[in-house]
Amino acid sequence: MAAEELKTGPLEYRTQEGQMTIMGFWIFLGAEVVLFATLFATYAVLFGRTADGPLPSELFEPGTTLIMTFLLLTSSFTCGLAIHEMRRGSVKGLIFWMVITLALGLGFLGFEIYEFVHYTHEGATIQASAFWSAFFILAGTHGLHVTLGIGWATLLLIQIKQRGLTNVTSRKLFVVSLYWHFLDVIWIFIFTSVYLIGMVI
Repeated sequence: MAAEELKTGPLEYRTQEGQMTIMGFWIFLGAEVVLFATLFATYAVLFGRTADGPLPSELFEPGTTLIMTFLLLTSSFTCGLAIHEMRRGSVKGLIFWMVITLALGLGFLGFEIYEFVHYTHEGATIQASAFWSAFFILAGTHGLHVTLGIGWATLLLIQIKQRGLTNVTSRKLFVVSLYWHFLDVIWIFIFTSVYLIGMVI
């Protein structure tokens, strides 16, 4: 570990700095888990408190939600393919699969924005009730994280295009992939605990 360059393992792990950075990012994701756990707990406490606002079962659309889930989970798969191409040393393959990943992420955001606008027009605003406040904050925080992930990955792809695959750029891309997979896991919890349960209440 004292040596600056390690001779084996994936490119992103071949320096001590790379290993420490990745470990540090895992710690950061732990803090993100705490953030979302707090938002989920708040949502659970306020669940059903719709006051005079519409019920979630009146507004949640299974079709839209399933499309959003399909887009985001598929993007996790294509992100994995991008990392596979990175470890093969293929910049072209890496960029191709990451562009597909980002396109799927943008599709997810497009449906989420449509969903929020639709709910607002139906009277379910963030001010309508405690329930809808908790919903918009939870789903909106996730959507904001997806937006940041797309911007982050886009800037990194530009950097890789200019500099190629190095210990630094490969480490950065691996960290972005961890972040993206984390967001997909959070979405699974939102899909099950918010949408699926909300559709039957």
